[in-house]
Amino acid sequence: MITINNLSFAYKKQAPLFKDLSLEEGAGQIIGLLGKNGAGKTTLLQLISGLLTPNAGEITVNGQIPIKRSPEFLEQIYFVPEEFIMPTVKIFKFVEAHAGFYPRFDRTLFNDLIKQFELDQNKVLSKMSHGQKKKFRIAFALSTKCQVIILDEPTNGLDIPSKAIFRQMVAGALEDDQTVLISTHQVKDVETLIDKILLVDNGRIIFNNTIIDLSEKYDFKIVSHLPEQVLYSELNPMGYKVVTAANGNTSEVDIELLFNAINDGVKFN
Repeated sequence: MITINNLSFAYKKQAPLFKDLSLEEGAGQIIGLLGKNGAGKTTLLQLISGLLTPNAGEITVNGQIPIKRSPEFLEQIYFVPEEFIMPTVKIFKFVEAHAGFYPRFDRTLFNDLIKQFELDQNKVLSKMSHGQKKKFRIAFALSTKCQVIILDEPTNGLDIPSKAIFRQMVAGALEDDQTVLISTHQVKDVETLIDKILLVDNGRIIFNNTIIDLSEKYDFKIVSHLPEQVLYSELNPMGYKVVTAANGNTSEVDIELLFNAINDGVKFN
């Protein structure tokens, strides 16, 4: 699905952001791309989308080279950036003009998603609020049924009810041959969706693991007193949030706690 071999990239007159980065991800996943500010998350998404050219190395998406921007590539990938400008057209006119570029576009699904987001198809896109524009872009992206859907900070601008609807949409609208790549700082908004976590730091993938594997190997919990064997802990109003080795039961993964632990130097197998 997504293959990166020995990728190197730097903006002009700046130090390399990526050097010899390699990654391979298959279909049927919702992947969370995490990292500190400036770690290169958005840049990596733009490279995968063909919006930036690698300085060295190779990226392929379903066998296509992104930077060539071939019709075969463009019809199977959809990228929703964090910031965007919408045209001065009504929603239904935008769909009429753009849905045809995506062979698997599902109009029934789109109408349902728009209804859930309470958007009027006669609304002019450029006159909508940022949150409404974001809802539209998410609904359109999911309706394309593209094999790769990339969402950069998708919950920014959404109110609490809309975040809940977003999670339901993503969980319910995907097929087995699709992969969704979500970059976000708002991990609490998406942690019930994510199947796998990638953590980028200093131009490298420093963590790549599935939620299932983590839940089987580690316990993420709140305790009143620190246990003797603890991998990582944080103060909490109820005591401590801790990560420990699993005791035989599966645990719900606290992605924010995991992220902080990794940045603190904790090594997860």
